[in-house]
Amino acid sequence: MPAPRSSSPAPSPVQAQVAGTASFSKFMHVLQLVADAEEPVNVAALMRASGYPRPTVHRIVAALIAERLLVENQHSAALALGPRLIQLASRSWGRSEMRLAAVDELKRLRDQTGETVHLAVPNGANMVYIEKLESPSAVRMASRIGTSVSLHATAVGKAYMAALDDKALKAVMKDLPMPRYTGNTMVEPAALLAQIEQTRARGWSVDNEENEAGIFCFGAVIRGATGAPVAAISVSTLVFRQKEHPEQAYVAPLLEACRVISERIAQAPSLADGDAL
Repeated sequence: MPAPRSSSPAPSPVQAQVAGTASFSKFMHVLQLVADAEEPVNVAALMRASGYPRPTVHRIVAALIAERLLVENQHSAALALGPRLIQLASRSWGRSEMRLAAVDELKRLRDQTGETVHLAVPNGANMVYIEKLESPSAVRMASRIGTSVSLHATAVGKAYMAALDDKALKAVMKDLPMPRYTGNTMVEPAALLAQIEQTRARGWSVDNEENEAGIFCFGAVIRGATGAPVAAISVSTLVFRQKEHPEQAYVAPLLEACRVISERIAQAPSLADGDAL
């Protein structure tokens, strides 16, 4: 059973000063590993992925099972997310003010383009999908609500970075992880910065099979009342069926959706600076 890929951020200096943070971070790290695994994992796989000793992993897993945050298959000992966690996530998703402010425009954008639409918000060195509307076509993408994706390899990530001011962008770029996912993934900071400048100049970003082979995405940013980026939207299409005039077919409706949503959230104090996502 392969070990899941870790995407949990390291605790910040402020977190490290809070009593109990270290233990809590370990619990969250194990929970994230189970959530990110592409197939069910067991304690041995979690030990390899986390680097924690077996007694620590056993203790964490037992506590998470007791709280119904994880469930264990009685026959295979494989672990999966539990019903309590799913209930909490469902309530959070359903009450997301950002999603509620954007959902009508996202549906309109999906219908206009005929393609899959994602809404994502920043989370450290990643973007997290908080809404996904599937293309009406029979082909489905592997992404799902709650998925964390890298800034450097996605249209939503590059749109977000391009909307930051130079100081904020420099802070994000410092030690930014840039793993390779496909042959097209940019793994050199200079190449990424060049594309960010191009995105700034034209107002929209692209993901040219950089995160997932065969998928081309267009991205644009949603801004709060101060002009700071608070979220981003992407339109994702299969490379082989991309329309002849993409700026008209995808980019124009995408930019219009971002404009309308930006105006809408600017009127909501809790969303103006991305505080209530």
